[in-house]
Parts: sequence; structure tokens; C-alpha cells
Amino acid sequence: MTLTLGHITFDCHDAAALATFWSELLDKPVDPEANAQFATVGMGSGPAPVLMFIQVPDKTPGKNVIHLDLHAADWREQIDRAIGLGAEHIGDFDEFGAKWATLADPEGNLFDIGAA
Repeated sequence: MTLTLGHITFDCHDAAALATFWSELLDKPVDPEANAQFATVGMGSGPAPVLMFIQVPDKTPGKNVIHLDLHAADWREQIDRAIGLGAEHIGDFDEFGAKWATLADPEGNLFDIGAA
């Protein structure tokens, strides 16, 4: 038996609001019945991982240890788009033959957008 990826889970304060941010960024709908306590994105979108958002009373302080690496040919435009949706631009990097920007979603979860 092999392991398969079930969900990428975000602990958050407002599940529906954070799901809306990621829904708009990835151009995938928030799944029905989203609320402040629980929401998902991507249940009906095919084989891509489902993003799951769960309200928790207090998030673990510090940097999240798992983050998403997103890639796009128009990565600079996608960075600007993410910022327009409420992301914070943390920094740009050019290392190991790759270029990417690190951003934080509206609740401070880090993610990268790199050049494809």
C-alpha cells in the first residue's frame, strides 16, 4: 500500500475567509458549505490536492513548517496578483538556479511563487 496526499491543511482563524483568498489565487472555487470553522477548495477539481482550512483557537507561533511552492511562467504578474488579493510580499530569491518570491497569505502562512 502507498500513501497518497489527502489534503493540505491550514490552521486558521477564519476558514471561509482564508479559503476565499486561496480560491481566488488558484482560480478554483471554494467548495459548498464553507463557514468560519471549516472550508475546502478543490474537492471537485480533479486530481490536484484539496486545500482544507480548519479554525483553531490559537495557531502555533513562528514560521509554518509546510508551505506551498507555486510555479508560473508569468510569475511576476502572479506575485502582483497575490498581493492585490491580500498577500504580503516577504522577499525575492535567486538561488540554486531558481527564482522565486516568498509571500504570506492574510493569516501569515508563507508560500512561494517561482518562475516556471
